[in-house]
Amino acid sequence: MSLTDRAIEQIRELIRTGELPPGSKLPPEPDLAAQLGLSRNLAREAVKALAVARVLEVRRGDGTYVTSLQPSLLLEGLGGAVELLQGDSAALQDLMEVRRLLEPAATALAATRVSSAQLAVMKQHLDAMREACEDVERLNAHDAAFHRAVVVATGNESLISLLEGVSGRTLRARIWRGLVDDQAASRTVAEHEAIFTALSNRDPHLGHAAALLHVSHTEQWLREHLRSHPLPLSAASERPTDPGPTAVPAAG
Repeated sequence: MSLTDRAIEQIRELIRTGELPPGSKLPPEPDLAAQLGLSRNLAREAVKALAVARVLEVRRGDGTYVTSLQPSLLLEGLGGAVELLQGDSAALQDLMEVRRLLEPAATALAATRVSSAQLAVMKQHLDAMREACEDVERLNAHDAAFHRAVVVATGNESLISLLEGVSGRTLRARIWRGLVDDQAASRTVAEHEAIFTALSNRDPHLGHAAALLHVSHTEQWLREHLRSHPLPLSAASERPTDPGPTAVPAAG
């Protein structure tokens, strides 16, 4: 472990033990360095690293504060890291595997917690998907928004952030699928209808099964096609059309 890593760990320990709770202000740099037995340069580098990780916030002219430490903030960088995997077919398959492990469980949980208002948002996106079968990018934008609405219904902020983190690559893969597979649109709509029905009935077992079937179909298709057709960089870099004012950010 480098000296900087050790300095970072020392500050993290202060936060873990509650000596520096969320929202608290760190001592001035000379005092922090003396408290931790560090040089000022090491203390400064550790603070910079933790600021990049959204653990600390440096406010010019005011000082350095511990952030809220909310999952949505701490996991925000995951999506950016995922984007760096662009063009890596093996990484894309790994991300689809993550979706298969997490999304059915999230759908089952959502079935026990979803509100009528949240179901109405999902229905808006489902209706838009039906109307957009000839517009692949718009279809996939509403597809992603539908999935995020499902995960939001769990009320689990960590789960929302994790699934949002993998959405960028998997969303683009679904766009690519729609471009080369003329049966994908009708299957996608039918599978989303099954998920919506399960959620409307507040049936977690049916919700899990419907989501598992949906993600597994996409994962299987990708594995088969990526063996002989690596993900085109042009398709991987495309961004979905904004689905409109009823949309929520993509969840994958």
